[in-house]
Amino acid sequence: MTSTPDRPAPEMPAPQMKAAFDHPAARIALTQPDGVTGWQGRLLHIHVCPAAAAAMVELPEARCVAGRGVEGDRYFLGTGSYSAKPEVREITLIEQEALDALARNDPPLQGGPVLLPPHLHRRNLTVRGVPLNHLVGRRFQVGEVILRGGRLNFPCKYLEKLLDMPVFLPLYNRSGLNCSIERGGVIRPGDAVLPL
Repeated sequence: MTSTPDRPAPEMPAPQMKAAFDHPAARIALTQPDGVTGWQGRLLHIHVCPAAAAAMVELPEARCVAGRGVEGDRYFLGTGSYSAKPEVREITLIEQEALDALARNDPPLQGGPVLLPPHLHRRNLTVRGVPLNHLVGRRFQVGEVILRGGRLNFPCKYLEKLLDMPVFLPLYNRSGLNCSIERGGVIRPGDAVLPL
């Protein structure tokens, strides 16, 4: 149904998301004490994408909605490539350090350096100084927003095909973290990222 001046478009139902702590990897991590502590990171970039395969758009700030995602993003709207598959993907993060390593050809798995700027990696947040692989099942804060790590985001052939870049192997085990949003709010580049 389309909208007309006298009949607004119907609101789309929220996409199905799995709570981060319901993911098997997070359930196991929750049984382990502590985790990595003593770190402090920074939010560098925020990106959203309105639909599957569309270009990422950088934002000066973003509203994160608990249980739903980042306003304007494909998974918030239910228009992402994997929206039909309930999963932990309300918000995704990647480490700038991983992108820097690709640019250094470290590890040398793809025949040369790969420059993967933040608007191409398909994750919502680019962070520095945040040990994402250690945050599965853990709560942490980005600005005023509280996230819980659900599962590691593995690279896929879809991303490699979409970008036409050899990123599958060099991003393996450092392709970011899928999280749920426990407490929403507005985030901005420069916000601190802290463990809870």
